[in-house]
Amino acid sequence: MSSTSVTDLTGAAGAGRDGNSGGAHHRQPDERRDGLRRAGFFLLPAILFLAVRQLGVLVLSVLSGVNNTTTHDSLTAWDGQWFLGIAQGGYAGVPPGLVDAFGRRSFETPLAFFPGYPTAVRWLTELTGLALPTAAFLLSGFFGVVTAYALMKLGRMIRGGSDRVGYILVVLFAASPMGVVLSMAYSESMFCAAAAWALVFVLDRQWLAAGACTAVAGLVRPTAAAVLLAVGVAVLLHVVRKREVWHPLAGLLVAPVGLVGYLTWVGVQLRPHAGWFDQLQAWTDLQRRGWDSRFDWGQATVTFAGKALGRSGNVLEIATIAILVAALVLVVIAIKQRLELPLVLYGVGVLLMDLGSNGLMNSKARLLVPAFTLLIPLALALAKRRTSTVVLTLCAAAVASAWFGAYSLTIWQYAI
Repeated sequence: MSSTSVTDLTGAAGAGRDGNSGGAHHRQPDERRDGLRRAGFFLLPAILFLAVRQLGVLVLSVLSGVNNTTTHDSLTAWDGQWFLGIAQGGYAGVPPGLVDAFGRRSFETPLAFFPGYPTAVRWLTELTGLALPTAAFLLSGFFGVVTAYALMKLGRMIRGGSDRVGYILVVLFAASPMGVVLSMAYSESMFCAAAAWALVFVLDRQWLAAGACTAVAGLVRPTAAAVLLAVGVAVLLHVVRKREVWHPLAGLLVAPVGLVGYLTWVGVQLRPHAGWFDQLQAWTDLQRRGWDSRFDWGQATVTFAGKALGRSGNVLEIATIAILVAALVLVVIAIKQRLELPLVLYGVGVLLMDLGSNGLMNSKARLLVPAFTLLIPLALALAKRRTSTVVLTLCAAAVASAWFGAYSLTIWQYAI
């Protein structure tokens, strides 16, 4: 080989090394930007949820100031006091000033409230030393974010889904008419997190994980019956179609542990010598005695709607009826669009439990917050629109939710 050839090769190699070095130098900022972009997309569901809820709290603080109350008192009102009392002293140590709807109080009264959320609040307080209300607010926000990521996954997993659908669904959930409850010392946020992830695992056929999440939901709210319905039907259909038995049935056996376990425990406290079936009914009887709350197949709801539309003239009552009607319409749309069966069954289950109960009529919009799967048809429809239309619609929904929730807590005071 000639010296000229060696020189040429050496020069070429040197140029190659310089070129690679320069390329690596240029790639580093690109990789950093890509990493930041990926982190931004990962954090976006949390950011969207927290932004909408922060707007709600901000509007609540304004209305609280002009209505002789405080934001803290509004966010810990009604059932929030019960949850904080149970978190502080357990069922036996609830402050004596807390009473049922008839102004009565006995040893059984606190048992009407499920233990999951106050137990989590107590654990966080003991772990961090935070005040109980602060721990309750932080947990509500945390579980709201956990729900947001589950909804993001559902938005991708459903038929016709995408990231865009997921982001829209997160905002619609946070901007539910009574989405303010997701910022309160209430159990809805924790329940929604468990229910949403149970549905994600059902669609992903991770049966044990779905059963575990359902069991957690059963320790938080009786609405877990709707999750059980969705999981149970999904398991049975899977067993029939796929002939896979053990994992689905194992998940199905775990699923009712929370709800049935707590109802049984209450029954043992109230009816220690009764049969198991009678013990399971003890909690519903407790609800009826203390809050006149029972399942009447919708009779009270129809009566309430007739009075609200015929004589009341109360804007919030009429809005509540409109929300219930909208939920029914969304059920029809979800079925027509062939939304995945577990999601439809869950949404229908939550809606039927709300419509069929004769409890406080004005709280029905709040009780619909967990019916987040009914928002999926809206998210799918919005995802097909221009970005500007989507942004304006979601901003309007966030503002409307902020006002509705703040007005309900500070002026109307019967929606919780």
